[in-house]
Amino acid sequence: MENNIKRFLESLKGKTIALCGIGRSNLPLIQLFKKYGANILACDKRDRDKLGEDADKAVEYGAELRLGETYLTDLNADIIFRTPGMKFYMPELVNAKNNGTVITSEMEVFFDLCPCKIIAVTGSDGKTTTTTIISEILKKQGYTVHLGGNIGRPLLPDIETILPEDVAVVELSSFQLISMRKSPDIAVVTNLAPNHLDIHKDMQEYIDAKKNIVLHQNGFGKAVLNLDNEISNSFEEFARGQTFKFSRRNKVNNGAYMSENGDIIMSEYGRETVIMKAADIKIPGLHNIENYLAAICAVWGMASAETIKDVAVNFNGVEHRAELVRELDGVKYYNDAIGTSPTRTVKGTLSLYDRKIILISGGYDKHIPYDEMGAVVPEKVKVLILFGATADKIETATKNAPTYKEGNPVIIRVNSMEEAVQKARENAVSGDIVSMSPASASFDMYKNFAEKGLHFKRIVNELK
Repeated sequence: MENNIKRFLESLKGKTIALCGIGRSNLPLIQLFKKYGANILACDKRDRDKLGEDADKAVEYGAELRLGETYLTDLNADIIFRTPGMKFYMPELVNAKNNGTVITSEMEVFFDLCPCKIIAVTGSDGKTTTTTIISEILKKQGYTVHLGGNIGRPLLPDIETILPEDVAVVELSSFQLISMRKSPDIAVVTNLAPNHLDIHKDMQEYIDAKKNIVLHQNGFGKAVLNLDNEISNSFEEFARGQTFKFSRRNKVNNGAYMSENGDIIMSEYGRETVIMKAADIKIPGLHNIENYLAAICAVWGMASAETIKDVAVNFNGVEHRAELVRELDGVKYYNDAIGTSPTRTVKGTLSLYDRKIILISGGYDKHIPYDEMGAVVPEKVKVLILFGATADKIETATKNAPTYKEGNPVIIRVNSMEEAVQKARENAVSGDIVSMSPASASFDMYKNFAEKGLHFKRIVNELK
């Protein structure tokens, strides 16, 4: 174990640490910090009944519970670890900081202590798939890879066993990045579009949070930016080290691009290597070509072209991303629960198929516009089934589209996933495709997008 890691962990003895948010990121930290003699307050706005097993585990691991609406009031702690979903500038945290409490997060501390190279990915869409592709390529090349972050796994609990020759591959959300003052060795920005405006005070705050992924790199850093996305591309001016661009539409001098004949090419200051054909990529969709282009830039110099192609040909994709659930009566049902924004649904589900589909959509309102999606729906969707908080916004945007006319698409409003699947089945004929892609977050009815996707899959698999 590195000396700085040991010093940090031993410094926690006798300190009171408040972990805000009892769940997958913080539960393992209770065990780590208790091992080094810290006192742990496990804090959450939810009550014990709603937390269920997570609360039981927190107590079992040695934490004291602070639950309910006042869970942050008069929090007497030396260190507060905020969960990414907490607003960074909420009054309770500001007051605690003003009173001398250290405010940090699992990912901030991990970046400070991590002894190995860190590759991090952010963006509005494509983060998880790109992060996973990078991890798969590096594992195939023979590296020991630590995959985590917003993808669902905390990395700080592993800090004692990470070696300098390993690689950490991390997905970062804007909520994690907003308070970070250290950037990864290799930073990837897939794309940026309006998102999470229910949490961020405005679009500029969202962009500024994302910018932290490159802002604190040194001259040895590498920034991987999307030439085809104006905001991602604009981060070049903040990159102090190498800048690699990727593009599905244009040739680049330093980076990865798709040629007019469908070749995937890596250009290193003009020296070109043809890696594969776009058609070799197993997971479908133009957005996944972009994800591979970003990943290629990130791993170039660490993995061979042969390894990259081998992963592309064999990797099946990540659950909840245009995932085929089953075929019944000639109808294919796809779970695209990761479609948590309109741009993601447009670039994902609505770009994949060679026919008009039956689309189940709607969910929690993140206060982002749906005009772009509405313009595409009449061209790509035959039946639009809507439920959730954003149903009105999606219907309005669709009806405002220049190509919309009555019945193109048929719009059906429902109240639940069960009803949505039933209506989809009633309206489908052999050869049809049904895709559940919310174009919204899932917090109005579900804990997260994965829970929503699993519910959809269960209902579809129970159809007789």
